[in-house]
Amino acid sequence: MVILLGLGEKMAERFLPLYLVALGGGALSVGMLNGMDNLLSALYSFPGGYLSDRFGFKRALMVFNLLAMFGFLVVIVFPVWQAVIIGSIFFISWTAISLPATMSLISQVLPGNRHTLGVSLHSLVRRIPMALGPLLGGVLITQFGEVDGTRWAFGAAFVLGGVSLVFQGRMIEAGAGRLAGGQPQERPLPESNPLRAVRGIPPALRRLLVSDILIRFCEQIPYAFVVLWVVNVVGVSPAGFGVLTAIEMATAILIYIPVAALADRSGKKPFVLITFGFFAVFPLILLFSRSFPLLVLAFIVRGLKEFGEPARKALILELCPVEAKAGTFGAYYLVRDVVVSVAAFGGAFLWQVSPAVNFLAAFGFGVVGLGWYGFFGRDPVNV
Repeated sequence: MVILLGLGEKMAERFLPLYLVALGGGALSVGMLNGMDNLLSALYSFPGGYLSDRFGFKRALMVFNLLAMFGFLVVIVFPVWQAVIIGSIFFISWTAISLPATMSLISQVLPGNRHTLGVSLHSLVRRIPMALGPLLGGVLITQFGEVDGTRWAFGAAFVLGGVSLVFQGRMIEAGAGRLAGGQPQERPLPESNPLRAVRGIPPALRRLLVSDILIRFCEQIPYAFVVLWVVNVVGVSPAGFGVLTAIEMATAILIYIPVAALADRSGKKPFVLITFGFFAVFPLILLFSRSFPLLVLAFIVRGLKEFGEPARKALILELCPVEAKAGTFGAYYLVRDVVVSVAAFGGAFLWQVSPAVNFLAAFGFGVVGLGWYGFFGRDPVNV
């Protein structure tokens, strides 16, 4: 499921800023897209977790897949930048809405001392389409142009989404939701009020949440503009950007499993600190990357920021209440991404001042987030 739907999504999604500009949307439409991605990721996270807890992760994942396919279809049929914004409401946050259900699946099929390894395997599999998708999408855009090439990429995404839907129906067993398989089960109903779910986030998880918000400010302020920097400022082709993205994902894939094995046997805080450090330095390195070799170095650093991401997600799972893991996981992302959407919108205005202001502001937030978690973050054994 992750490979099929992810491959189609990443063939097109990473080039959406170029597509928007080519259709006449301008820099503010790019900022709007990135900010909406974060906002929708937040708003979708809680209902994604609630639906998974209520109906089981299999049904929830199939519904989320259908929503993404509808969004792809909107962009294919209507080649105007406003349609991209509308279609993205359905597809751009597929990962966010499906993540609580996926984490719930992992927590149910693996013992607690293997959660980090399970999350790492999921993250590794996700990086396969994240590496191959931009390569294929970059070739299509280089061959057919920014408009037609992107539409071809979305057409492929729609087809692969349909194949994924068939595999979901046949190969994923029904999750242990309240109404999974159509039969009520003896377990309490999941929390349907997002405000109560947010108030139920444990204190140790709240400390992680604050540092995570600051680090995501660092990530999202420049996120949508990285492709514009690489293609429009440095002068690398879209296919070259696809190669850089593949290098980033290959770096992440190479470190996932060995790091996960170590994190499951020891404390997770050092791994989270290291990954926050890579988040912080990436925009600073990117600012001084004015050639393809330097961009390769920058994207290797960007791949290394995944060093402790499985440990961070496993830490969230361990700190969530047993009876409502998906719901609490969704509440965590609801708070995080609502706040971080401000950074994504604000990144467009900083970019209009200058790329340097955008990248340096991101670096500043990264340093503060790293310091916060260094002082206040705790491993589960110490909370």
